[in-house]
Amino acid sequence: MTIKLELLEAALRNALGDQLQSLTQALGEVTIVVKSHDYASAMRVLRDHADLRFEEMIDLCGVDYSTYGDGLWEGPRFAVVSHLLSIKHNWRVRVRVFAADDEMPVVASMIDIWPSANWYEREAFDFYGILFEGHNDLRRILTDYGFIGHPFRKDFPVSGYVEMRYDPEQKRVIYQPVTIDPRENVPRVIREEQYGAK
Repeated sequence: MTIKLELLEAALRNALGDQLQSLTQALGEVTIVVKSHDYASAMRVLRDHADLRFEEMIDLCGVDYSTYGDGLWEGPRFAVVSHLLSIKHNWRVRVRVFAADDEMPVVASMIDIWPSANWYEREAFDFYGILFEGHNDLRRILTDYGFIGHPFRKDFPVSGYVEMRYDPEQKRVIYQPVTIDPRENVPRVIREEQYGAK
């Protein structure tokens, strides 16, 4: 472990204290896990503490752990993972928080701390169904407004539930149940007798 990562790890442990559920370091990156009820206050500490100063949220995404580790995962199903950058200290940290309820995953919104979280949280809601408490405009961002379900969940069917097409008689786009029959594509192999021979 480099001195820089040791300093970051010590600063994180000192600043977060009991809010830090776990801290791991692998491949030159530090990942911390905080509990969902400590999430907002821990993120504010990460931004405001003089020894940390994570001024920028680089990314935020949802994760579905339902089939993680070949189904051996026994923890909560949904998590939100954020990547933060401290320009002042040239540090990066990954923050993971698990939603307490698998049926209705809810975590605090970060838009009051980092306004850039707005669209990231909308995407996590759209694709995973994770709700962000305190988000003032939580609506779909990449799928259609009439879309049913959350397509990045592991239990979402590969072909989806409905398909969209233009109906020339009604002169509008309509939705109908999926009509695609699942099939396995096998590549066609062409063998040449003299291929590669000189």
